[in-house]
Amino acid sequence: MNKVVSRSEIKGAVKTPTSKSYLQRALAIALLAKGKSVIIDPNYCDDVLAAINVIQDLGAEVKAESDRIVVKSTGDVLPVSSEVSCGESGLCARMFSPIIALSGREVTLQVEGSLKKRPLGMVQDALLYLGVECTTNQGFAPMVIKGPIEPSEIEVDGSVSSQLLTGLLIALTKAEGFSVVKVDNLKSKPYIDMTVDMIKYFCGKVENYNYETFKVQGDQILQAKKYRAEGDWSAAAFLLVAGAVSGCIELSGMSFDSKQADMAIMEVLELVGADVLIDRDSVLVTKTKLKAFEFDATDCPDLFPPLVALAANCSGKSKIHGVSRLKHKESDRGKVLIEEFSKLGVEVVIEDNTMIVKGGKIKGGEVFSHEDHRIAMATAVAGLNAENPVIIEGTECVSKSYPEFFEDLKDLGGNVQ
Repeated sequence: MNKVVSRSEIKGAVKTPTSKSYLQRALAIALLAKGKSVIIDPNYCDDVLAAINVIQDLGAEVKAESDRIVVKSTGDVLPVSSEVSCGESGLCARMFSPIIALSGREVTLQVEGSLKKRPLGMVQDALLYLGVECTTNQGFAPMVIKGPIEPSEIEVDGSVSSQLLTGLLIALTKAEGFSVVKVDNLKSKPYIDMTVDMIKYFCGKVENYNYETFKVQGDQILQAKKYRAEGDWSAAAFLLVAGAVSGCIELSGMSFDSKQADMAIMEVLELVGADVLIDRDSVLVTKTKLKAFEFDATDCPDLFPPLVALAANCSGKSKIHGVSRLKHKESDRGKVLIEEFSKLGVEVVIEDNTMIVKGGKIKGGEVFSHEDHRIAMATAVAGLNAENPVIIEGTECVSKSYPEFFEDLKDLGGNVQ
């Protein structure tokens, strides 16, 4: 599916979709909590639907309604199928692998799309160390898992992704015994804060020692809860940039003490000189003359696409550090951002671990999403202030995180066809 975005003036208000990162964690922990958990105001994007499917296949009873998800569980992992699919959700694949291993039954974990090209060797190594039988297709999915987990002291590399650590911390609360997880060079620390907070919300406990050592007592009794997810800062980032470059937008449903890494977009908006007003759970952003910025996105790599769209509208050269975190996303985002924004007349280069964007003029043109939701949304935002229309091929991928993105953009006054 193609979309055409032309120069527009954005004006209006919208409620931000709820955080898929929090929702996926809540669903995973609800599987391990005995009783009925109720998750209010869900965002039924593809990644959340994938998590729902997984916990159903692992024994939970799930009722998905328009305003809530009801999860009934025994608190144990009791697979009803020999195969589960994580769709194209990297978090699901890495988070649920250790949770699947709580069962003594052999289960095959399948993935779809670009996730087939993303390595799972690190997950396999961790599970093997914990006594789990685990095989992969030369380090890639499908992954065959047969537990149970044998609690131990384990070391994991946190430099590539924190998602495996998230799965280990959740699973080890239910393993039979005491575990110590030592982490080397952990990136994306805010995502681990989210995980530990969610475990605590469901009455579990993880001890965090300076993000280097985590201690987890097994056999914990997690309690079913009612949970309302906060707004998704990853989705909000694109809309906030849209307001900053092409009009005025108010977003509601936000938490300003959020653990989400992508709330750092507020720091960048301040750096560029955007007009920002916060009121309780909402934020109003109005277009102003924007200046170039320098920002370290190592702990929030998902911000790279909206930051490139923002930088393209700033006067001067902006520098975004942390490019090494972009390799194993839905696409090779560093390479793709250079390729697609160059088609729009925006100069983007990488020097060592830094992306440099020369802003000031966006010509427009035809781009390809590479089946990456964040590339599709970033190029759409660029189109709002381009001299000529931006034609985006492959926009259906936004369903992964924000299915209503183009509808919301159009409702806000965006010229979207």
